Amino acid sequence: MFTPTPRRIAGALFRTTAVIGAALIFSMPAFANDRDNERASVSSEALHLLHARHDRGSERQTSQPTPALIPADKLDVDPSGLIETLNANGPTLTGNNAFFQDLGTNGRTCFTCHQPDQGWGVSARAIQLRFLLSAGTDPIFRPVDGAVCPTADTSTVGARAKAYSLLLDRGLIRIGLPLPANPEFQIVGVSDPFGCNTDPATGLTSPTTGMVSVYRRPLPSTNLRLLSAVMWDGREGGLQSTVSAPPGQHSLIDDLSQQAIDATTGHAQAANPPTPAQVAQIVDFEMGLTTAQAYDFKAQRLNAKGASGGPAALLQQPFYLGINDPFGLDPTGAPFTTVIFTLYDPWQSLSGNSVNIARAAVARGQHVFNDTPITITGVAGINDAVNQPTFVGACATCHDTPNGGDHSVAAPLNINIAGAGPDAPPGLNIKNLPVFTVSCAVNTFFRPAGTTFQVTDIGRAMLSGKCADVGKTKGPILRGLAGRAPYFHNGGAATLMDAVNFYDQRFSIGFTAQEKADLVAFLMTL
Repeated sequence: MFTPTPRRIAGALFRTTAVIGAALIFSMPAFANDRDNERASVSSEALHLLHARHDRGSERQTSQPTPALIPADKLDVDPSGLIETLNANGPTLTGNNAFFQDLGTNGRTCFTCHQPDQGWGVSARAIQLRFLLSAGTDPIFRPVDGAVCPTADTSTVGARAKAYSLLLDRGLIRIGLPLPANPEFQIVGVSDPFGCNTDPATGLTSPTTGMVSVYRRPLPSTNLRLLSAVMWDGREGGLQSTVSAPPGQHSLIDDLSQQAIDATTGHAQAANPPTPAQVAQIVDFEMGLTTAQAYDFKAQRLNAKGASGGPAALLQQPFYLGINDPFGLDPTGAPFTTVIFTLYDPWQSLSGNSVNIARAAVARGQHVFNDTPITITGVAGINDAVNQPTFVGACATCHDTPNGGDHSVAAPLNINIAGAGPDAPPGLNIKNLPVFTVSCAVNTFFRPAGTTFQVTDIGRAMLSGKCADVGKTKGPILRGLAGRAPYFHNGGAATLMDAVNFYDQRFSIGFTAQEKADLVAFLMTL
């Protein structure tokens, strides 16, 4: 549990000073997306230096830098303060744990994309720094799925900057999936700036056959006991029944185990799957992690004055599949409540010094999250499910898990983040993502058969084959957000303010500037 002694805070800051300094010196939110002349100049100069020193294959970084130990209580600096992980496994020697071991052929480990200071995910800013420090040869930069296409040229630093541009810009990993047999939809057109989906060798061979490449953010490998589905599209299994399940049904452990196998043979390009003992070790380690923001640079200790921020309270949070479901799926019959977060109730009336003012803003943001009504329209998975074109809900309609913020049942939704063309999501960055023009053979709640529409991600429909599932993905757990920007499955929101602005515009909520600032302050403390 976080104890804010000067030594602990200083230690966490010292461990990251060099990294933060380098990140500030080489701050480049995108190599391939020159948003202004100054950034383009810095990018060009940095790449020129790297060209001169690192365009030699012998200098490829072949192993993943890893700390020797993950302690039972780990504290790391992130952009808004300190993030804390409680490790129920106790102090873990990484050299003896399969989560940190190179089980494949390309130098990657689970730790490559799941790092504690980034909420056990990986941030675009950290990826950019790793590119600079390794000239694009860190194990995260591998053509198999780090590049825009596995056939992309990675022979020079400049070529690698282009090949890994989506990874650098938005932290996106390429996911290549075969179209399901006899889908209810056809992909009648593709605009792909990198050609991966249009080349028959790597992409589509007809409107209903071949491979589809989409680009998604790695999900965190912590707080997993709160999951109701594994992966953005739920492809690793189906509905979970907490940690174990009756015979013949998937359990969370089953699905995480299959994910560990697929990640090892896919992302790490292993010739053979991990052994059952290695899989169990990976899953046990993941399941033992609980992570949350513990300290905010403005509000300071997040468990002060009666608040329950930080991972210790989260570790005690009750959870079961269907808890607080808004559509009557809570197996206990308990009524649904929009009051999802109660962490900062004791801060509501604080005033006075700057710390108390910051804490009061966090409490107001929690109130905005819990109590703002939202008129939900055009959301596949909600409006069609209840057969209502307009449904009055709240943040809690999609984020119903108490003090966790994900959906407590496997309920993939399409809130238009995957939209493109006329349906492009307001305020989100979808530049350089492939755009698929889709036509359905069946009527859906929103469109008659034969209507074409555009998306950047086929979503759950790549597994189900159902037109109603096109563009659907799950919502992630909302804890440990500050360190793992950008946000949404496609990294379209560079900041939490971008995410708030998207919701405000998409659902015509009408947030005031103060409400937006308070909501962001709250989300940064999760």
